[in-house]
Amino acid sequence: MIIMIVGVILLVACIGFVVFRNIMGQIAQGSAPQPPLVVTAMKAATQEWQPQLNAVGSLRALRGVDVTTEIAGLVRKVRFKSGDEVKAGAVLIQLNADSDLATLASLKAAADLAQVTLKRDQAQLDAEAISQAQVDGDQADLQSKRAQAASQQATIDKKTIRAPFSGRLGITLVNPGQYLNPGDKVVTLQTIDPIFIDFNVPQQQVSAVSLGQSVTVLSDAYLGQTFPGKVTAIDAKVDTSTRNVQIEATVANPQKLLLPGMFGRAAVDSGEKKSYLTLPQTAITYNPYGATVFVAADKKDAKGNTQLQVQQVFITPGPTRGDQVAILKGLSEGAMVVTSGQLKLKNGSSVRIDNNVQPLNDQNPTPQER
Repeated sequence: MIIMIVGVILLVACIGFVVFRNIMGQIAQGSAPQPPLVVTAMKAATQEWQPQLNAVGSLRALRGVDVTTEIAGLVRKVRFKSGDEVKAGAVLIQLNADSDLATLASLKAAADLAQVTLKRDQAQLDAEAISQAQVDGDQADLQSKRAQAASQQATIDKKTIRAPFSGRLGITLVNPGQYLNPGDKVVTLQTIDPIFIDFNVPQQQVSAVSLGQSVTVLSDAYLGQTFPGKVTAIDAKVDTSTRNVQIEATVANPQKLLLPGMFGRAAVDSGEKKSYLTLPQTAITYNPYGATVFVAADKKDAKGNTQLQVQQVFITPGPTRGDQVAILKGLSEGAMVVTSGQLKLKNGSSVRIDNNVQPLNDQNPTPQER
């Protein structure tokens, strides 16, 4: 019994020693200084902002039409190539008009005969050989035959299909020998310099848009390239289903890079330029109590050593522009603000700044494929 009691006492002593050692180790570990946390940071700087209204729109040709034939006929010649630039009045398609030309010649001959008859009867009227009624009938007959010839000439002219205005032709599937019915599409014709962009803005922002305002258009087809334009029309009504107003802007397109139907992003300059303190949007933490940032500054610890520590500060964010956000209150220019790594921070945390990988901070970001 004595041996068993001594063994139990020794076992309890061993367990107690192990627990005591672990507790002391944890205490020592907790009291040891923690290594600085790695974050990225930048100084809050003032930048000039041009207030803008951003919207998504579609490009539309200045003039665009599907060229069609007004009358039926057999295609004799195709006088253009797909994608050609043509002038107004240029011949595109020539339909077969042989029978129409023969009919026109017959009608012109009848009109010439009617004119000769009229002259002869006028001479006889002067000699009082016929009545005035006969001459009046001859004049009416001449006018009728001339009208028939003019109508036939108009029919022949319609068999020569011309470009109604200058522009770029699309792709055609019409070939010589093909029969066209009235209304059949021949080719698409588009005038694309300049070009329109149509976009919508909410009704509460209509007051910020006026005729002549500058517009900058971006297209995913040409990343990094901007196309300047101006607002040229504001719709006369508000769409009752969306409460948006349609805006039309005219964009210069001398190189004819922009095409009708393309998707575009329009940025309308509204108001004068303003100066704001700016930060990347990643620097701001939003919570139910407001928006905060962590400001880093050199402070001395209990031993008198200088360390870079952070302090959480409430701010008032303002308008955004791409990856950037304006700071209206709560921050002074030149403050070192943490831009990433905030989730592991608290007031008084020691940090080390490593800006080898910076968060995005572009005022006009574009989609990127990785």
